[in-house]
Amino acid sequence: MKHTNRRILPILLLAPLCSIQAAKTPESKGGPAVPAPFVYDGNPEHLKYELPIQPDENVSYGSHRMQVIYFWRAKSEKPTPLLVYIHGGGWSGGDRSVARHMLQPALDAGISVASIEYRTIKDSTEDGLVPPVMGPMFDCARALQFCRSKAKEWNLDKTKVALAGGSAGACTSLWLAFHDDLADPQSADPIARESTRVVCAAVSGAQTTLDPHQMREWTPNSKYGAHAFGIAADAKTKTSSFQMFYDARENILPWIKDYSPYELVTNDDPPVGLFYSAPPNLGQEEKDPTHTANFGVKLKEHCDAKQVACDLVYPGAPNVKHPTDNDYIKAHLRPELK
Repeated sequence: MKHTNRRILPILLLAPLCSIQAAKTPESKGGPAVPAPFVYDGNPEHLKYELPIQPDENVSYGSHRMQVIYFWRAKSEKPTPLLVYIHGGGWSGGDRSVARHMLQPALDAGISVASIEYRTIKDSTEDGLVPPVMGPMFDCARALQFCRSKAKEWNLDKTKVALAGGSAGACTSLWLAFHDDLADPQSADPIARESTRVVCAAVSGAQTTLDPHQMREWTPNSKYGAHAFGIAADAKTKTSSFQMFYDARENILPWIKDYSPYELVTNDDPPVGLFYSAPPNLGQEEKDPTHTANFGVKLKEHCDAKQVACDLVYPGAPNVKHPTDNDYIKAHLRPELK
């Protein structure tokens, strides 16, 4: 973990709730209605996927419409571990329903689950946060603290908390896992006094760096990350957003050092599991450069050098101990279960 010397901007901003818009289902000729494709509309209650299990709680951790949490309580007389899931979507879309694949395995293992919603890059820009990625990342930190503040009410063991997520949610999970504790023991706000440190993180398709020079070196056709820092393409010069990001790197280096997970790794950090759907191809162009295992290879090298435990899993990976993120979470939160 590494301390970020920055005054945290206020996270809680008022905003009206969006109404749920019913999806139109036009009739196909001679057949039943065809469901309209899902369109992300900024409404945290409009979900892409049906939840296999209804949450026990659907609560706000702040006053913005996006600052909400689903919580599923594992059945137990004793306080349970907690898995906090952060969805992906480029900090621009996605929703809490993506946690669905981890729900049943966690609950069956006696692990309660929270799935977080947070402000998007667009929301953060509208709220005046600089850089915009501050919004989603600090919202997730606040949500984690909020869950810990509910330990008695929700029957949680707040010494046993893990993070999971995919894509941008994976990047945020790693940022939190490697970051210094954001707790403020002197705060008048009891939630702000709660810790943000975790037992482990298990992430899928993670961007492990937000440094465009590293991205291009590892994967030459990289194209992700400019939006995190409010950088857009230049239509006049026909310069891509990534090239603008790459060219601006020296000017925004302090931000990169604050928000890139790779930059925050130190030897007192918790173990992390990195899961990718295809093998790495380091230094070569990738079909999906945004979710390439190249990110995982380089973070593992860095973690190994810092003596931080890091599992890297992809098809054909050697020495795999935990084949899935569910296996990894169970092994670290419930090691007594075989």
